[in-house]
Amino acid sequence: MDEDFFLLSPPPVGPRDGTPDETPESVRREIEGCRELCRALEQEHAELQTAKEAVEQRTRELRKEGELLHKNLGQQTSSSRDEEPSCQVGIFLAKEENKRLRQEKQALKKQLEEVGKRVAWEDPVMMLPTLPEKKMVFKGLVTNKEDMNKLMLTPLIRYPLPGGSALITFEKAKVAQRIIAAKEHVVELSYGEELEEHDRCRVRVQAAPVELLLPSALEMGLTRSSRSILVSDLPSLGISDESLLDKLELFFSKTKNGGGEVESSEFLDGSSQAVLTFAQDGVAEPLIARGRIQVLIGKGKYELKISPCMNGDITSLQLQPCCCPRTVLLSGIPPVLGQESMRDTLEIHFQKASRGGGEVDALAYVPAGWWGVAVFTEDVALPQPAPLSPLAPGHGDN
Repeated sequence: MDEDFFLLSPPPVGPRDGTPDETPESVRREIEGCRELCRALEQEHAELQTAKEAVEQRTRELRKEGELLHKNLGQQTSSSRDEEPSCQVGIFLAKEENKRLRQEKQALKKQLEEVGKRVAWEDPVMMLPTLPEKKMVFKGLVTNKEDMNKLMLTPLIRYPLPGGSALITFEKAKVAQRIIAAKEHVVELSYGEELEEHDRCRVRVQAAPVELLLPSALEMGLTRSSRSILVSDLPSLGISDESLLDKLELFFSKTKNGGGEVESSEFLDGSSQAVLTFAQDGVAEPLIARGRIQVLIGKGKYELKISPCMNGDITSLQLQPCCCPRTVLLSGIPPVLGQESMRDTLEIHFQKASRGGGEVDALAYVPAGWWGVAVFTEDVALPQPAPLSPLAPGHGDN
């Protein structure tokens, strides 16, 4: 602490030798000067004493503050040593929690991508750009608005036909119903020949309705293959399907083309589309994402479309019996004539109105000892709903 002070110097005093210059007046002035100097010194002493006491008081306060700070520092140091293990544990737990949250974030991100893909394939509108393209021509056929979301089925039913039987379809349903109602018919085998009564040959055949089981309710589940792709827009190169499949396998088996080992390949029935199945997962997805790809086949490059391969499984199927109104099943036909001759004989017999017959639309005959398969298709002649319309026989395979 700095203090300002000053000293008063007494006036110069001459030698006190009792000379005539030392007068009472000068002595008085000298005494007054000493008094002034004494008062100044006393005042300065008091101020110095006050300053000293203030400094000592401040020193004591600073000493106490230093002791208190030292004590607090010691307590904090001890507390820090005690809290350090718990802090280390907290840091470790925080790191573990951060790691767990990162893993959970990655899992949720992957799950979100899978859900997005699944929604994309389940939504028909989002799936349309990935489906194979097919040229369509409008031919004027319209449907009701309420039928837009219905699945329309085109029946193609294979009906086993045992030997010694025939299927005959008439142009009119009432003719078939008359034949069925008669149950048994005597067929003349010597049509076109003039023979005596005792030389004529006849056979008895039985007539019965044809009942088929048609689907009345159908549910299908679609699943997307993770290893297969559908290749469309294939070029017409004038080579066999096997050769084209070999070239596709060769191209898509190379990793530089984005492919991998091809496990199998096949053409879809009735289309110019091929299905390639890879041996490992993760190969089909990038190819499908590309959409189109330039494929080297022979000496030329062709742009092919890559689409997801969807597999359909029937999850629910309900059937109901349906009787073909224009078709009759003839059974009990003996093998007395050749196949063509017997077929012509049956057709001639059941065309005669005198025998209760009428115009024949189709006839399939299987000789005894053989088995045939009759294929029933949609009967477009009858104005009934397409999925459940009565059916007419197409052809029989012996």
